[in-house]
Amino acid sequence: MAGIYIHIPFCKQACHYCDFHFSTSLKKKSELINALAQEMILRKSEIDEPIETIYFGGGTPSVLSVEEINFLIDTAYNHYEISEKPEITLEANPDDLDKEKIIAFSQTPINRLSIGIQSFFEEDLKLMNRAHNAKEAKESLDLATRYFANISIDLIYGIQQMSIARWKENIQTALDYNIPHISSYALTVEPKTALAKFIEKGIIEDVDDALAQQHFDVLVDTLEKNNFEHYELSNFGKKGFFSKNNTAYWLGKKYLGIGPSAHSFNGKNRSWNINNNTKYIKSITESMLPSEIETLTPIDRYNEAVMTGLRTSWGVSIDKIQEEFGEDFKKYIFEQAEKHTTRDLLIFTSEKNKTVLKTTKKGKFLADGIASDLFMLNLE
Repeated sequence: MAGIYIHIPFCKQACHYCDFHFSTSLKKKSELINALAQEMILRKSEIDEPIETIYFGGGTPSVLSVEEINFLIDTAYNHYEISEKPEITLEANPDDLDKEKIIAFSQTPINRLSIGIQSFFEEDLKLMNRAHNAKEAKESLDLATRYFANISIDLIYGIQQMSIARWKENIQTALDYNIPHISSYALTVEPKTALAKFIEKGIIEDVDDALAQQHFDVLVDTLEKNNFEHYELSNFGKKGFFSKNNTAYWLGKKYLGIGPSAHSFNGKNRSWNINNNTKYIKSITESMLPSEIETLTPIDRYNEAVMTGLRTSWGVSIDKIQEEFGEDFKKYIFEQAEKHTTRDLLIFTSEKNKTVLKTTKKGKFLADGIASDLFMLNLE
């Protein structure tokens, strides 16, 4: 099974922390949508297996009309083999989700909403420069939960002004709506963002890693007590509600990235489109793919397997490492993992007679840093 990711590069306004590709001008929206459809058609030969997931990300896909969304879904169905019950996700912002639009979305093939709540508190939303307010955040969930069973929300922790008590209230508010999936990320300072500039100028405080870890620990403990499984570093789902789209990424399945800045992966090669809307539209209109391709070396693929595996509850299969990359890689990962196992950050387990390397509860928050220690730079 494979997936299609469709990048919608439009937002009403720029969030201070965001470094994704987007435009706040909708002038080229119609041209861009036609180009997205055309790219899907141009690339239909790249996927030779059924499509299990279609994911509208961004940007803010909910700025599109229902007709525009249906047009893109129809294009996928007309040119790809789609599985019988695909997961079709739409990322949405609360300010776009009035009753009329939610009902309209519910009547399309979309069967999963991912709503960018980020916080239920006005002060946090203003600091992040979100387009919605706290009232709209709650109203969107009041409405969405009436028409969609499969809903995920995003919450951001590690915000400078957020106390532990406020963070607990954020989590509890999500639980009160009986949301079955929560994605939660630490506020990070990306270069060239407004947030980075504000911190540099002393307008706001820098992020506090210690506070972020406290928030993370509260998040994990609270959600696990409420029947959520922490199946990936930033993702928590109740049984039957894991994101099929994201899980496919972490398990190394193929996916096609459609749109400016979108990435694709076919098992051996990774490609990415140009992150300029005008150039993207021009290229696609001329039936040329505006992308660069990188052939992954065995070391690249090993490093990716380690990075994605350690972030998940499935861990890194040592048997698979040996099978795909050879004995030298297996020996290397054992050697590099030793200092982390002695510090109770990593653990080797046996599952179905297979050896698996996982982070411990203590090591989860540090998964990315630990993974980088296990990366191989060369074979010498």
